[in-house]
Amino acid sequence: MNIEYLGLSEINGPLIAIDNVKGASFEEMVEIAVEGSENRMGRIVQMYGDKAIVQVFEGTSGLSRKNTRARFTGKPMEMPVSRELLGRVFDGAGRPIDGLGEIFAEKRVDVNGKPINPAARTYPRNYIRSGISTIDALSTIIRGQKLPIFSGAGMPHDQLAVQIVKQAQIMGTGEESSEDFAIVFAAMGVKNDVADYFRRSFEESGVLERVSMFLNLSNDPIVERILTPLCALTAAEYLAFDLGMQILVIMTDMTSYAEALREFSSSKGEIPGRKGYPGYLYSNLATLYERAGIIQGSKGSITQIPILTMPNDDITHPVPDLTGYITEGQIVLDRTLDQSGIYPPISVLPSLSRLMKDGIGKGYTREDHPPLSNQLFSAYAKVMDARSLASVIGADELSENDKKYLEFGRQFEERFVTQGINENRTTEYSLDLGWELLTLLPESELDRIDKELLAKYYKKQNTTQPRSDA
Repeated sequence: MNIEYLGLSEINGPLIAIDNVKGASFEEMVEIAVEGSENRMGRIVQMYGDKAIVQVFEGTSGLSRKNTRARFTGKPMEMPVSRELLGRVFDGAGRPIDGLGEIFAEKRVDVNGKPINPAARTYPRNYIRSGISTIDALSTIIRGQKLPIFSGAGMPHDQLAVQIVKQAQIMGTGEESSEDFAIVFAAMGVKNDVADYFRRSFEESGVLERVSMFLNLSNDPIVERILTPLCALTAAEYLAFDLGMQILVIMTDMTSYAEALREFSSSKGEIPGRKGYPGYLYSNLATLYERAGIIQGSKGSITQIPILTMPNDDITHPVPDLTGYITEGQIVLDRTLDQSGIYPPISVLPSLSRLMKDGIGKGYTREDHPPLSNQLFSAYAKVMDARSLASVIGADELSENDKKYLEFGRQFEERFVTQGINENRTTEYSLDLGWELLTLLPESELDRIDKELLAKYYKKQNTTQPRSDA
């Protein structure tokens, strides 16, 4: 039998405290009745003996310590799930906001999820094609991987996220079809115009029917922002592991999520860690990121692309720093490239995908992909060295080889890195373009590729014709 409690002992920000609580548990949902207004929902976030600290989703504005009633439901927060999640738009707490009514629920699932047993995980194979050369050729997204995008304020990470959603396609050796592929998109702390941009872009491109959107606006309660990735990942887990689909989860902006967590931690009076973030930020992020993967015996998979903005472009900031420890690589956006008018401004050298070596090459992409990727990395690194030397002694004083590297770097950025926001390149086109650019360098400089591949792909003249699915 549920017991209703009358009165609160304390109200602090989004939190309320209730005394003399019996039989309650952590993460349990609480119904809060307020006279003269709609009921609100909350969940227990701390227990001190018989005192329960409850996080109120809709905020505590208008609550009274004397006449507020609280009823404990005896179960955690659950979300209704079904295949109807696709093509729908929800708020951060998983409530439909597209005017199409409630979804028909096959079942209700705990949003906190269940940790995946490491022994039950299958090593990620195959890849997801994004249609972006710098990602597909040099930092390939492997199905079941966690590959974050590190950006900065004002850089076009929103446009990049939309482009990936519109162009993403599962590839590889499995029997999966395009009908098995869907995207869960979660936006946290975004402004109204950005949320409208996401929604309008997906609708106009016709991909919304395979997208499940969760939108948390900047003026929504911070409590809802903390729930947004939980609800999004719950939807992804149902689609992947219950329905056997290949799911790509894009979450932006994880820095907004971490800041909401910091504000919430402060309201609880917890001792802050680095830059005021709670000491459990690492474990909290890990509980989100580790919900990606492939489980043995399941046809489906979850691939994650968290997007986060680095304050002051500082990659050592706690959010990108801890994210880098948990995930399998990163894609880094560069402000200098962005200011030069290059889109997408992906910085090649600090970007990497640690799992790409096992999901590319013969049987996956093309036999020349791994050595070609290594050679392009090596050549571009030498471009940076040549540019540094030219800034000291002048470009005219460089050796012939260094001048060739400068020309290679210019064309690499203008033709390989730069592409249109609606330009959908095939993997074959990106690889062929890489070979074409390598013809700007002497064959003696290509020390990362064996002779057989050089004889097959290396050409003295530019012969690649533009091929893309724009």
